[in-house]
Amino acid sequence: MAATPVTLTPGAVTLDGLRAIHGGAAFKLDASAWPGVEAAAASVRRIVESGRTVYGVNTGFGLLAQTRIGDDKLETLQRNLILSHACGVGPDLERPVVRLMIALKAVSLARGHSGVRRDVIERLMDFARQDCLPVIPAQGSVGASGDLAPLAHLACVLIGEGEALFDGARLSGGEALTRAGLQPLVLGAKEGLALINGTEASTALALDALFTAERVMGAGLGAGALSGEALMGSHAPFEARLHTVRGQPGQINVAGRLRALLDGGEVKSAHAACDRVQDPYSFRCQPQVMGAALDLLTQSARTLVIEANGVNDNPVIFPDTDEAISGGNFHAEPVAFAADQITMALCEIGSLSERRTAVLVDPKMSGLPAFLVEDGGLNSGFMIAQVTAAALVAENRSLAFPARVDSVPTSANQEDHVSMATGAARKAGQVARNAASIIAIELLCAAQGLDFRRPLKASDMLESLHAAIRVRAAHLDVDRYMATDLAALTEAVLDGGLGEAAELAL
Repeated sequence: MAATPVTLTPGAVTLDGLRAIHGGAAFKLDASAWPGVEAAAASVRRIVESGRTVYGVNTGFGLLAQTRIGDDKLETLQRNLILSHACGVGPDLERPVVRLMIALKAVSLARGHSGVRRDVIERLMDFARQDCLPVIPAQGSVGASGDLAPLAHLACVLIGEGEALFDGARLSGGEALTRAGLQPLVLGAKEGLALINGTEASTALALDALFTAERVMGAGLGAGALSGEALMGSHAPFEARLHTVRGQPGQINVAGRLRALLDGGEVKSAHAACDRVQDPYSFRCQPQVMGAALDLLTQSARTLVIEANGVNDNPVIFPDTDEAISGGNFHAEPVAFAADQITMALCEIGSLSERRTAVLVDPKMSGLPAFLVEDGGLNSGFMIAQVTAAALVAENRSLAFPARVDSVPTSANQEDHVSMATGAARKAGQVARNAASIIAIELLCAAQGLDFRRPLKASDMLESLHAAIRVRAAHLDVDRYMATDLAALTEAVLDGGLGEAAELAL
């Protein structure tokens, strides 16, 4: 039986709904949106009929905003706008991101403050329903005046231009529409501008990074707990009172999660008489570091949900007074900050994980065989896996410089301060994927370390995590080709396939 489609109510879209769409769920607009859409479209018609000069309705754009366009050329104006702005370059955006872009654009337009006809929104929804997805290059937006280039590529297919993926083939926009049984639209006044003014590309990319970060965070907590047991580390740093007196919500949350992960195992009692006073920070400060990262991700999630429900068009139409107020809701500053926060949080999650891996492979620190393999010297074990983790941490640090603090003026200095949100969100996604591989390496090392502690058993949840790892990668008795193991565990982190121990909902 097909899953129930996600119903998108403009102004009340949830993170759960967006996550489901990112995962491939069908979606539809709530019918309550249509009266507002129709009222705004009628308002634009009245503005045109009144003869008033209104930016984006009957003028040029950007520096050319002072040029009045005759009523007989308004359709050509909107078509030219879409074609001229489709200047993206680079790799194509991934399917989940494009689907999110379509959903976000439909929701924004359906708030009833953009002035587009119902037909425009329904055609966008047709793209998702028919699985006719525009080909959208990833690069070319500075995240202000809207994500102009990527959204223009999205809009091109509406008018039968550009390219789209349909039925497994990459086709011209016109051919894709024909095969999908759809007709190209002729855009009316304001509609082209409404389609490309907006933050939907930046927001979709940032949500993509956030949803990956959720899984990386969960897997990172599971890996940290499993590594702690392999180290025969102390559970005392996770005691509830310790975190309550500080009061940081993410720290309290993470400490509780770690206690749940560790509860019931045999390892703690097996080293009750241990003379080690304190574990390294990467083990005992997990609640403080991972909790702070969780707080950043939670704040970013709030920002992105607000943006997903907002009107980020320009000018904004107020149908009750037939006003078109020109402002800057297309400026993606909030999205840029959210994306940079996601990047920084992921950078720290990966950094902490690599340090735990380094401890486990070091016999002086862990008490385990050097590089977690018997017959060391003949076998190198996990020596170079830790080097790979270190390389990824270094790469993530270079990507963690905030994109938001940069700005390159555009459009002959009319658009003299821009957000760089799209670039910020794209690199957040890269850092998330790197962090997934760092966590994968730690999971392999932690499972190997726990093997050396047998016959002691960890908690039920950690034993389940250990089993999930072993399904994908056997114990390392002697050196073997390891890239396959790393790829399998990275995929498991990214697809959430590690079970209960690695689940953490924001």
